[in-house]
Parts: sequence; structure tokens; C-alpha cells
Amino acid sequence: MKSRLSFLITSLLFITGCSVRNSTMEIPAVSGLNLSRYMGTWYEIARKPHFFEKGMTHVSASYEMLPDGRIRVTNRGIRNGKEEMIRGWARENGNPGTGELEVSFFRPFYGPYRIIYIDPDYALAIVTSSNRDYLWILSRSRNITPGEKEFCLDFLKNTGFSTEDLIWVDQ
Repeated sequence: MKSRLSFLITSLLFITGCSVRNSTMEIPAVSGLNLSRYMGTWYEIARKPHFFEKGMTHVSASYEMLPDGRIRVTNRGIRNGKEEMIRGWARENGNPGTGELEVSFFRPFYGPYRIIYIDPDYALAIVTSSNRDYLWILSRSRNITPGEKEFCLDFLKNTGFSTEDLIWVDQ
């Protein structure tokens, strides 16, 4: 029993240490976010690999502000030739006007949604979570220019993200 307890404590300390090193909390979320301007459809240009989007192409996320202040999120994509769609909810987390939201596709569980870059025209955004395993480059159009791609890669490298494993999404 004592060895199981020490194994559990050691494991928890290791996991906590890894998550602190992997944290994005030192990267400031955008300030002055106009949430109304953020609403609408965004196309996924690139992402870090993760199981829930494995093999997906033509991925988009649509955000709709509801009269009660909640935000409806609709994610769509193509996997194995078939469209998949999931609906969820988002809400502001923290101070209004910051790029700190919470998103849930499996209520009551919400996860951090941190907008760490948005251009002045609200046409290009970079979003992460609380750790560097989650990352998305989003655009209002299905493609970005080579200059926008270079900017995003430089921005990510300057904030400590590895970009070698980015998946560039077919749109």
C-alpha cells in the first residue's frame, strides 16, 4: 500500500511538472477583444495533432452569440469522405474583452480557449489552450498568404511553440 501511495504521489508530481513546463499561461491572451467581431465562421489553417481531429480536412468553426449571452460553437470537418459536426458552447472567462474563453463540447466540462493573436481586421487568429499541445491557426478565408503563414510561424516560435508537427489542413 505504501509503495502504491508513493508511486501515485511521484506520478502526480511528474505530471504537474510536465504540465507547468508545457503551460501557455505566460503567453498573454489578446486584450481589447471585440467578441461580436469574433463571431462567425473561421477556417482551420493549421493545428497541432490530436485524436479528436485525426484525419479531418475542410475544418471550420462557427461562433454565434445567443440573446442570453452564451456562444454557440459549431465545428465541422470531413473525415473519410463524410462530414462530421459537433456543437458546443463557449463563454467568457475572466475579464470581458480578453481573449480568455472557455469551451465545452461535453457539458458540464469546460476547457480553456485562449486567443493569443488576432489581427486588426479579425481575419487571422491564433488560438491555444492552457498547454502547448493544443494550437490552431484560424482564418476567415480558406487559405492564407505566404506572408501570413511566415508571420504565424515566427509568432509561434517566438512564444515557444514547436511548429514542426503542425498539420496544414486541406480546405
